[in-house]
Amino acid sequence: MFSSRLQAHLALFGVALIYGANYSIAKVVLDDRYIGPSGFILMRVITATALFWVVFRHTGSPRISRRDLGLLAVCGFLGVSVNQLLFFGGLERTSPIHASLIMVLTPMLVLLLSVVLESRPFQARLTGGLILALAGSVWLVWPGEGAAAGTGDPLGDVMVAGNAVSYALYLILVRPLMQRYPPMEVLKWVFLFGAMPVLFAGWQEVGAARWADFTLPVALSFGYVLLFTTFFTYLLNAVALRHVAAVTVSAYIYLQPVIATVVALGMGKDRLTISTLASGMMIIAGVWLSVHKSNSLPPR
Repeated sequence: MFSSRLQAHLALFGVALIYGANYSIAKVVLDDRYIGPSGFILMRVITATALFWVVFRHTGSPRISRRDLGLLAVCGFLGVSVNQLLFFGGLERTSPIHASLIMVLTPMLVLLLSVVLESRPFQARLTGGLILALAGSVWLVWPGEGAAAGTGDPLGDVMVAGNAVSYALYLILVRPLMQRYPPMEVLKWVFLFGAMPVLFAGWQEVGAARWADFTLPVALSFGYVLLFTTFFTYLLNAVALRHVAAVTVSAYIYLQPVIATVVALGMGKDRLTISTLASGMMIIAGVWLSVHKSNSLPPR
């Protein structure tokens, strides 16, 4: 019915919607410390790992080569453990709008890493875009009078930025695996390897969670993150990576600040200031300048 590329873009739009809402929905659970961020991540990873291994236990795929197990372990560490622990640790400290704007740096990071790791041609506009986006990011996180950091936290912002770096690396490294094996088979192993470090980081917070205090909104928010933000987003991204370049996948993050801002303001989880708006526009303009026309590069 739809071409494979159109299916990929529809999947990526769905991912943007899910992630855009997640910034505020996850904070329903985190703000009142119903469960700590590391414990929350452990529950996410355990749930997704179980779903991937149960739902896709028979993929009919070729046996995973031993030479790819090391790369799968690295992808699990970067794309599951580091990525999620830094994001939720940062989101607990900073605001939904700040976090969504910082994550917009991911497409530029993917492009930079593609130049370094995949020998893609370097474009001069990348430098200008990098400087503009970097200036906007510094303004966003810089504490002090008049800065855009009014509703954010510098440490939380830095953690979210670290998450963007780890996710960009994951997108670059996992794509060759997605081309050699079915996406679901790759995700089964990525989550299995990624669950191991998270187990050590989050088991105490799971034990200390206030499960008895969960209200219906908290339980629904918790379930949304476990099912949609974890299982479906990774699945949809994996399907898209088979048909479009990693830069294209990451470029859909442009939509997240818009969605995140609408949801955050609607839920009363954040406020929009002139400084935040201005710095956000600098980040988005810089990233667009860096990535525009670059996501048409032939996939490798």
